[in-house]
Amino acid sequence: MDEIDVPPFFLCPISLEIMKDPVTVTTGITYDRESIEKWLYSGKNTTCPVTKQVISDTEITPNHTLRRLIQSWCTLNASYGIERIPTPKPPINKAQIAKILSNAKSPQQQIKCLHRLQSLAAENDTNKRCMEAAGAVDFLATIVISSNPMDEEESSEDWVDSSKLTEEALSILYNLQVSEAGLKNLLGKSGDFLECLTRVMERGTYESRAYAALLLKSLMEVADPMQLMSLRSQIFVEAIQILHDNISQQASKAILHFLINVCPWGRNKIKAVEAGGVSILIDLLLDSFEKRMCEMILTVLEMLSGVAEGRAELVGHAAGLAVVSKKILRISHVASERAVRILLAVAKFSATPIVLQEMLQIGVVAKLCLVLQMDCNSRAKEMAREVLKLHAGAWKNSPCMPMNPLSSFPA
Repeated sequence: MDEIDVPPFFLCPISLEIMKDPVTVTTGITYDRESIEKWLYSGKNTTCPVTKQVISDTEITPNHTLRRLIQSWCTLNASYGIERIPTPKPPINKAQIAKILSNAKSPQQQIKCLHRLQSLAAENDTNKRCMEAAGAVDFLATIVISSNPMDEEESSEDWVDSSKLTEEALSILYNLQVSEAGLKNLLGKSGDFLECLTRVMERGTYESRAYAALLLKSLMEVADPMQLMSLRSQIFVEAIQILHDNISQQASKAILHFLINVCPWGRNKIKAVEAGGVSILIDLLLDSFEKRMCEMILTVLEMLSGVAEGRAELVGHAAGLAVVSKKILRISHVASERAVRILLAVAKFSATPIVLQEMLQIGVVAKLCLVLQMDCNSRAKEMAREVLKLHAGAWKNSPCMPMNPLSSFPA
């Protein structure tokens, strides 16, 4: 390839490699299909990389003429080791998708249909967008809802069929990377789809529960304030249970994202606490060492310590204060700040004599003194100083405290 000059218009402006499947966008610029699809769909960009103009219509047109030129050039230069690019398989269109969906009547036909949709979605992003435009998202949501009715009385055979359908449909919905408009449409189904996801998280297979968690995270990212404030308590119960069952790290992170998104709204902090969230998060933090995981757990615990019920659960847990303190200076600056913020909430609003004595005995006071001496961010130091000043009298006999605490911790 180094011994021959490649015509510049054969190269994709994004990848700078010879185009295998040249396509043209509405601005008139031609790109390799894989590169422009990744730019538009995975990157969620809306402008043409070359002209910077807004691409109002994401429909892309195959440039057959250029592709044939490239193929001919490859053939002529085969002696230089250049392989002829194969003729790409044409992407599926909406009419073909609609026909596949319309033929799925019985459970057996639906399973066959789902396998076909799964295969198409795995091929390229164009197929995914085409499937959504053809109504596949509504079709998949309907399968999930109909396979998980409120009435739980099912025969074992029916349950197996429903589980298979649910798992396949949720898997495709997640892998489709449904657009924001599509996700909002799912949320707008009179709450039916959200209720259905709750039931799947309650009694589905491990795989379907994991996909339900991943979809729940995506849905909450586009939900409006009223939808976030009106979430039912049961969804918190099932979400926390997924953390407890430790189905997968991906599912656990999805649930933590869900909690971070929803807890600031309405009574959601209390709902999460009543679902057993604080205890499960502490247990999870005990066994977590991965940086991002610890930061997310501490972020949720910080939110829940913002209500009295959450603080009561935290100080009532045998390992609560100890594990929060242990993560300070061990994970990251972000984790340290979150942990110190949790201790500050306890020190301000839940500092009974027993709690203060425990903080001294398990090394919380010593750790906060260490924060003042170490290379931490200024906000963490300010909060640590505030905690030590608040209860300097109760901790004055600690060997790590200075002889004159109040003068040693200037504002």
